[in-house]
Amino acid sequence: MKFILLVFISTISFSASAQWWRLDLQLKKHERFPLIDQVTDQSIARLPVATFNQAEIQGLFLDCSEYNNEAAENLIMKTAQHNMRFRIYNDASYNFSDLAHLYIQQNRFSEAKWFLLQSNIISRQENDDKHTIANLIDLAIVKANTGYYEQAQQDLNEAHELAGIKGLQNTLPEIEKTMLYIKQNKLSLSKSVSRYADFPLNNTKAE
Repeated sequence: MKFILLVFISTISFSASAQWWRLDLQLKKHERFPLIDQVTDQSIARLPVATFNQAEIQGLFLDCSEYNNEAAENLIMKTAQHNMRFRIYNDASYNFSDLAHLYIQQNRFSEAKWFLLQSNIISRQENDDKHTIANLIDLAIVKANTGYYEQAQQDLNEAHELAGIKGLQNTLPEIEKTMLYIKQNKLSLSKSVSRYADFPLNNTKAE
């Protein structure tokens, strides 16, 4: 009985395999048609293109008020104190220079001079030659505005010499520009002093 069942199952399997084999031959003989070309629609290209005019944005410059100056001073001062506390001296040096610039705008030259000197001490210690030159230029401007022209010229000469030694040629135009400014400022002040000196203070004749 087992032998009869085995023969029956083998016959069914062989007939099924034969049918699949013939089906494979039929698929190979089937005629394959070429692929259908995809439709190219150019209708979007014919639509008008929207153009937008780019409006030029004008910068808004607000006058520095006393409140703005005080707020900026407090912010820079806190930052400088933080950097000095945690020994971030290089950043603190730039904070001092920023404070000096703020004081120069307000004609507070004595305070500006003090912070520039502190900044310069740190920049020399940190070997930040470019910042040292910038501080010397600002110091010269402060000293020139307070009438110390010879000291201002000394600072500029030092800045010019340092730029030459360190190869910072890009700072020379700013140094020379400041030299010219101090020279013109000194000449204009001397002319005004001599003009007022020539003016008669007392026109009354002695009797």
